[in-house]
Amino acid sequence: MGLGTERRLLDNNDGGLSDDPYLSDSDDPEASAILFDADYDHDDTVAPLMLRRLVPRGGQGGGGPSRDDGGDNSGGHGQSASFLPRPDPAMPVYITIHRIRRLVIAAVNDNYTLEELRAPRLDRLVVRPLVDRLYNPNDPAIVYSLLANRVQFLRPRAHELLQQTVNESRATLCELLAIRILRRFHEDHTGRSGLLLLAHILVSGFDPCDAAPEVIRARRPQWAVQERGGHERKLTGLELAIISESKLFIGSPACQRVVDAVYRGIVVYTPLSFVDILPDHYKHHPVSLYEPRRAAILNHHRLIVPRIRNGIELLHFIVLLVLYMLTVTHYGFGKHLAGLHVNTYETLFNVFAAGWVLEQFAAIVEHGWEVHAQNLWSFLDITFVFIYGAYGLVRTVELLISSDAFYAMPVLCTAAPVLLTRIAFTLMPDNIVFIALHAMMRDFTRLTFIAIWCFAGFVMGLLLLARTTGDEKLEGSVTWATITKWLLWIWFGLDGTGIERASDFHIILGPTLIITFAFLGNTLFLTILVAILTNTFSKIISNEAAEIQFRRAVLTFQGVKSDAIFSYPPPFNLLALLIMLPLKWFVGPVVFHHVNVAVIRAVNAPLLLLIGLWERRRIWGGRRGRNSRWRKWKYFAGLNPHGDIQNIFSAEPPPEVMDALEKMDVLSDIVVIDRELASARSPRPSSASGSGSGTPLSSISVRRRKMSDSSSLRRFEGADR
Repeated sequence: MGLGTERRLLDNNDGGLSDDPYLSDSDDPEASAILFDADYDHDDTVAPLMLRRLVPRGGQGGGGPSRDDGGDNSGGHGQSASFLPRPDPAMPVYITIHRIRRLVIAAVNDNYTLEELRAPRLDRLVVRPLVDRLYNPNDPAIVYSLLANRVQFLRPRAHELLQQTVNESRATLCELLAIRILRRFHEDHTGRSGLLLLAHILVSGFDPCDAAPEVIRARRPQWAVQERGGHERKLTGLELAIISESKLFIGSPACQRVVDAVYRGIVVYTPLSFVDILPDHYKHHPVSLYEPRRAAILNHHRLIVPRIRNGIELLHFIVLLVLYMLTVTHYGFGKHLAGLHVNTYETLFNVFAAGWVLEQFAAIVEHGWEVHAQNLWSFLDITFVFIYGAYGLVRTVELLISSDAFYAMPVLCTAAPVLLTRIAFTLMPDNIVFIALHAMMRDFTRLTFIAIWCFAGFVMGLLLLARTTGDEKLEGSVTWATITKWLLWIWFGLDGTGIERASDFHIILGPTLIITFAFLGNTLFLTILVAILTNTFSKIISNEAAEIQFRRAVLTFQGVKSDAIFSYPPPFNLLALLIMLPLKWFVGPVVFHHVNVAVIRAVNAPLLLLIGLWERRRIWGGRRGRNSRWRKWKYFAGLNPHGDIQNIFSAEPPPEVMDALEKMDVLSDIVVIDRELASARSPRPSSASGSGSGTPLSSISVRRRKMSDSSSLRRFEGADR
């Protein structure tokens, strides 16, 4: 079925979105008809400002009416929804995916780099014809299908090892096509409706088995599927871009526009997830624009806005760190209750840390480890979870054995480097050093695992050699721990006892094994390690902007939570797990939803009230919020010797100045050069109708592109008629 566009008129036009740089009315001819979905629940609302509700494929995307409309398809408050006619219907996702795969395989049969694909010749012969063939303004799933093919081409397969480099080139072509097509959507749909369309393309879920044969559907993996009202087994284009590490695609202006809008809470939607610990899928809110003045003052959906969610998680971690410091500094101080030594700070830490660990576990299972591992501090969180688990196990055993034992506290002390490092990662997520450290940790962990594997072989060989020498004194004094210590000292260059005692194992084979280990460990392994880490760091530094934008997209995608367990702060999430989850099995979805929402609002009432007032006054308050005294003092020019430069660009010139500038330079005569124009540029013979050797202006196709509130530029594409 085609893609419908639903338009509903607002009763009044007092929204606060006009101050957003992406959502100005003057650059969108359709912005005068602002649309509002009046069909929402006033007790549980995200107050969606529907500029375009993009209807899923197949009607409601899963059969049956949408739960947001209460089963009524006639629109809100008795108004029927009007759909614009779509002359070119979109194809099902399954067919689109295989169509793209067929075209890409036919177009690329050799190894090409990104620079080669961007070269003028390949761009003119391969890339631009594919973009023209695939682009369909009525098909929002085309970008999703391109990224799905990229994921498949990058997947290593044992029977296609010889084609792996070619498949990587095909994956690069898929990413390049996705960038170009998304840019066309961005240029052809401006203003608020364009933002909503781009958001639908990137964060709405699509089913890859849409219109697939029953044979394909029968071979789906049989993992547990939670009921989502027709949205099961769907993935988003942004998620595919993250797991395929499409950093150029994520760094494109169109994608960054959506990521920034989602991060700030302008675009809201119900996210899709793999598994939810505390699922509450009674309502599914489509992709929409948020208007705080029409939302409830205690809007619990704002808890999953990435910017707000990141601040909440930072606060949770600071509380965890403070309780940890109080626990380890008050070591040994406590009271004896019923024969057990109880420390108040330790008890508070254990309860809060258990809730925090539950939150991390829910974050992992929500989108899978492949997405969670892209987070900068994911390896630090996992390390602390293992340390806390070991501490809990040892602490439980020592409480059962003796109340005066403190064997668990030394285990907990080893978490200090992890926690303090993690707070630095959290405070500076855009720091390129931390981004490079996260990438290098993967390479370092992989090489360390290989080194430990080989290291264990040398330990086992020397231990067996000691037992076969017949020297009982050596066999009794040399253990695997002693051999391990000697080899570690040799590896780090601290001590040569192992080399001195090598002849005790065997007069020939003992020194041979230890000298071989010294050469491999100190020379070969360290050289390879330094070379790989240097290469990784240089790649990240050379593409610093894309790396930062990619990590910000990961934080944004993970910040929009689907699981209701995230709405309960630690340690209340433990109570929710013990009370609300069993309650779900005894009541219906409607009753559970209302009870869950009421409890969430009661637990987070002060925070929700603060968020509602802050958004109304500071973010969406208009010019009065921007011209506050604090901002005047913050940017006071007298405190900055270069303040005059900033001051002249702080506001647009007056109309008389703009009129004088327009008379001097007519912007419609300026050629705006972009990458496609530069790629298509080639020497042409002189035309009889023009002067010089260039292409005459009359033979160049012109397309209008909106640039600002006050003027527009023309983009000239050098394409001959």
